[in-house]
Amino acid sequence: MATNTFKIKSNDAMPASASTFDTLYTVPSSTTTVVLGLILCNVHSTSVTASVKMSSNTVDTETNVDTLVCKDVSIPQGSSLEVLNGSKLVLQTTDLLKIDCSVSAKIDATLSIMEIT
Repeated sequence: MATNTFKIKSNDAMPASASTFDTLYTVPSSTTTVVLGLILCNVHSTSVTASVKMSSNTVDTETNVDTLVCKDVSIPQGSSLEVLNGSKLVLQTTDLLKIDCSVSAKIDATLSIMEIT
């Protein structure tokens, strides 16, 4: 019988280098993950732009490639962005969720998930 485990994953000061995606979460083996929410907070003194990428190398009957969930979205100083805004995202084993920002180390990311094993 499948086990559902709710988890939170967070990372402050993302990404390490501007314009370089950093991995926030990798789906463990034998796991399907439902992304319930993703909040990005701008901790910089001015506006920044942020992008979220889902990287998939899952071998399936469909083509699985890297896709942008959002691209260069402006986040004002001291503000947060709820990326999925009520939608869900399903990730399979080895899929990655990555974060980028126009300025290094200026995004705090909080990810709410349910892992199904």
